[in-house]
Amino acid sequence: MPNLPLRLFRSRPWPEQEPTWRAAAPGVIDAALTRATARPSGNWFTVCASREVPDDRPFGRVVAGREVVLWRGPDGGLRAGPGVCPHLGAPLRDGAVHQGQVVCRWHGLALGGKKFGAWCPYPAHDDGVLAWVRLDDVGGEEPLPAPVLPLRPPRGAIDAVTTVIGRCEPEDVVANRLDPWHGAWFHPYSFANLRVVDTPTDDEDRFLVEVTFKVAGRVGVPVVAAFTCPEPRTVVMHIVSGEGEGSVVETHATPLGTGPDGAPRTAVIEATVAHSARRGFALARPAAPVIRPLMRWAAARLWRDDLAYAERRYALRHKEVTLP
Repeated sequence: MPNLPLRLFRSRPWPEQEPTWRAAAPGVIDAALTRATARPSGNWFTVCASREVPDDRPFGRVVAGREVVLWRGPDGGLRAGPGVCPHLGAPLRDGAVHQGQVVCRWHGLALGGKKFGAWCPYPAHDDGVLAWVRLDDVGGEEPLPAPVLPLRPPRGAIDAVTTVIGRCEPEDVVANRLDPWHGAWFHPYSFANLRVVDTPTDDEDRFLVEVTFKVAGRVGVPVVAAFTCPEPRTVVMHIVSGEGEGSVVETHATPLGTGPDGAPRTAVIEATVAHSARRGFALARPAAPVIRPLMRWAAARLWRDDLAYAERRYALRHKEVTLP
């Protein structure tokens, strides 16, 4: 049927496909990474999915070595603050939320939007998909009133957020995404016939990629995707042509701190916001609670490989030898 987005595609066996190593020039990737990490973030860090912060309990995560707690205020708005209770140091993530305040479970100290001794709330932002916190003394930049967000599809999209943690730094995650050439080689179960059409320039700092998303066997969905970096810890893929035009995949790299082995840990918080103008997509929206786990599974599958890439990059940079 001509209206179906699925297409039969031809592809060579994995070892016989066109090598991409000549085009994947380290200098091009490094230059794109340098430009990305020089952009301002306004000291904003992605913490989790918006829906991970419910009305009745707090959410805790370590960000850049700081314990951070997030909760909902009386109006449902996002609140944030240090995750250590100023009384005796209890973890506020284990507390409760009552009347818009986070309540420590050790002795019942209730904390909200006001300073209490050395404890002071952090600026927080909920963009409808992701929850953010601003840590000015960590970022050290000129603060911005809100995070630098990419363009997203209009209302009615289906979003899903996947979080995985790797032994690397945020730049290793960003560098992985700024190497689109590895897609069909490293993820042959998901991508075929990948071709990088344009690489970044001073005038247009983006990668433009033609690729077929595999569905089953030799059936796939061909699209054109653009990769950009709106801020130093984020890489965004926009579908600019083909099925799902306007859909976006945002890869956010949040530094967590140092692990028991002394190496850094980074959370990859990836938001997929799917959109289609097709009538069938509108009919599928009520099934979003069923679709989201499938979207998260697909993202986690890709990141199983891509974390190995990012972690290997970190290990080589620090001259670590991996034993068999």
